[in-house]
Amino acid sequence: MFAKRSVAILIWITMSTFELKTHKPGRTYSNPHFFILNKGLNSGKPLTDPCANCFVVTTFTEETKNTLFHLSMMLQIGGFYAYYLKGSVIPFISIDDCRNVLKKTFNSTKKNNNQMKKHIKAVEVISKKEKELQNFINKMAVLKVAYIRNSFKIMQNKEV
Repeated sequence: MFAKRSVAILIWITMSTFELKTHKPGRTYSNPHFFILNKGLNSGKPLTDPCANCFVVTTFTEETKNTLFHLSMMLQIGGFYAYYLKGSVIPFISIDDCRNVLKKTFNSTKKNNNQMKKHIKAVEVISKKEKELQNFINKMAVLKVAYIRNSFKIMQNKEV
């Protein structure tokens, strides 16, 4: 009996490609990992850094981590996690719903692996460009504030 259960557990471990658990603040992870926000209207959003209300997804390979990260991003942006939100004041997604949606989507991508890799690559490129543009916008905002302050400083000096 014990041997059969051990074999079943070993088969399950080798078949599973990721593990999704509740993140505990202060915990560190050695395997490739990322985090998924689980509370609020952005539930399902993948994060590189942990926060108080998130799940952690651990994988065995960096490639699987990147695939799952971008799949989660696509599911969140596309509104697919929104169907599973619960709660009236602060919406949240349960760990089981998040795991099932991510697993179902990941397994379906295995069938169309090349097509999904193209989609994920496109999302990666768009996200990278979006981050670059946001960085540029932030620098422009800082420049605008510096220009305005400098303008008032010059006007004040002329009055004196």
